[in-house]
Amino acid sequence: MTELTYYYSAHSAFAYLGSAHVMQICAAHGLTLVHRPIPLSPVVEAQGSMPFRQRTQAHVDYFFGREIERWAELRDVPVVSFRPTHHDADYALASHLILALGDRGPQVDALAHAILEAHWRDDADLSDASTLRALVAGLGQDADALFAKADAPEVAAQYEANGQAALAASVFGSPTYVLEGEVFYGQDRLELLERAVTRPFTPTRWVNPPVETT
Repeated sequence: MTELTYYYSAHSAFAYLGSAHVMQICAAHGLTLVHRPIPLSPVVEAQGSMPFRQRTQAHVDYFFGREIERWAELRDVPVVSFRPTHHDADYALASHLILALGDRGPQVDALAHAILEAHWRDDADLSDASTLRALVAGLGQDADALFAKADAPEVAAQYEANGQAALAASVFGSPTYVLEGEVFYGQDRLELLERAVTRPFTPTRWVNPPVETT
């Protein structure tokens, strides 16, 4: 079964907007979704991209306003009508919980989606352990066991390794999907991704411009 590697941050707006859709694509085409939650800011900054905190107010207003609202309507996904209250909180614990459960399978899909949904639909604080415990228990998981596993050093190491793998794969934002080496950045590229599953795009062949001679 073909794997689709899924790089995302646990608090990403556009990962949430595309979450259900990418899972539908995987189910329809027999793809295995491989979860790679990442620490987003270190990856973005290491790639030389501008951190979100340095972007203009006009960009921030557009991002947290009309852009998200339009895609939420198009994808039929409920979202809060404001920038999430705790959007700048540390989401490492939420990421570790996903990693502790595994990197693939319906239970991992459900937890990853629920974490994104809680943040963007319910304004949840992804750094709050009690909030995450209730969410995990609501999915039928043993919260004590999963939290204990999430606290293990190897889970933290895997989280950092995911960031390094993202850099190696030329990831510069969330979500990014990698299908057989081809990168699709952003949930707005999911239609392109689905086309590529059944009919790969022709590889790009860059042509150097002619050299002027005198």
